[in-house]
Amino acid sequence: MTDEQAEVSMLTDSRLDVKAGDSLMHRLNARAEQQVELCYHCHKCTAGCPVAEEMRFGPDQVLLMIQLNQQDRLLTSRDIWLCAGCEACATRCPNEIDIARVMDALRQVALAEGVRPADTSSVKFHRLFLFLVEHLGRMNEAGLLGAHKLWTGNLLADLGSGAVMVVKGKIPLVPHVLRDRAGMQRLFSRSLHPAATESGAQEPGP
Repeated sequence: MTDEQAEVSMLTDSRLDVKAGDSLMHRLNARAEQQVELCYHCHKCTAGCPVAEEMRFGPDQVLLMIQLNQQDRLLTSRDIWLCAGCEACATRCPNEIDIARVMDALRQVALAEGVRPADTSSVKFHRLFLFLVEHLGRMNEAGLLGAHKLWTGNLLADLGSGAVMVVKGKIPLVPHVLRDRAGMQRLFSRSLHPAATESGAQEPGP
């Protein structure tokens, strides 16, 4: 057992007495439409996670911390920003908990509550990814990598590997743009401002 896992395991002896409606698990269940309480920590999610080695706790320990209402520790954790959303955990979970959706809900809560993330580089990557998809309608790897390096100041790392990939045509320099970009932006608007859409507010036209 790692030091981090031992640290989380110690929390089981101090389970908080929190009303269900006020708990982090209740809020995440509602936001992600999952049942985190079904997790019995078989560790299959962590065993199949491609980024678990880079995490401090790992997916199953994150779920345990949710059950224990360890909100401050979770929302400031680097783990929630490292999740790649590959759904390997959801595929392996015997109780069909979509942990990737739970991780996404944790990120949403962290941003909504103004929590400063432990890994600002990952947050910038997420924001750039969404910005490019919203305005181009598709992902452009060259634009994403270039903008991320400029934003983080990490200009020279992986420069050689990037050049090789460009020469081999693995990273197209010219972005492929969706014709109906306005439609894509309306989708983003509905996602970011669902209340306005449901109330019948006028969406921007194409």
